[in-house]
Parts: sequence; structure tokens; C-alpha cells
Amino acid sequence: MSALTIELPDALQKSIEDIASKEGYTAGQFLAAAAAEKLAAVMTINYLREEAAQGRRADFERYLQSVPDVPPADSDRLP
Repeated sequence: MSALTIELPDALQKSIEDIASKEGYTAGQFLAAAAAEKLAAVMTINYLREEAAQGRRADFERYLQSVPDVPPADSDRLP
């Protein structure tokens, strides 16, 4: 593991320490988990963008042509 020094506003640091303590974590563990969650979200968005960039409109249109043109089921209607 490595160390990273960051600067946080006092109020944010206090909130992190309070929540981490209530959850049974250290502030470092809390921040590591938060960073991992954010990294996973960004990596997912990047993956989806890359996949979308590989898509072709013609393939999408051909797929849509295979969908039957029928009214939605009652269970799919908005109230």
C-alpha cells in the first residue's frame, strides 16, 4: 500500500470521521472505499462509451425492425 496526502475542508473531514466512526471504519478505510466506488463508476461509464462507439446505427435499425409493432401490455403502461 501507499500513502496519499490530501487536503479537505475541515467540515468535510469532520463529517467523514464521524460517519466512518459510526460505521466502524477508520477515515482512511472510508476514503479508500469511496475512491474505489468512484473509480468503478468512472470505469463503467468509460466502458459503456467505448461499447457505444463501436455500435452501428444500421445494426440498431435492423434490430428494431424485428420488434413487433403492437401496443404495449397493460402492465407496461404508465398509470
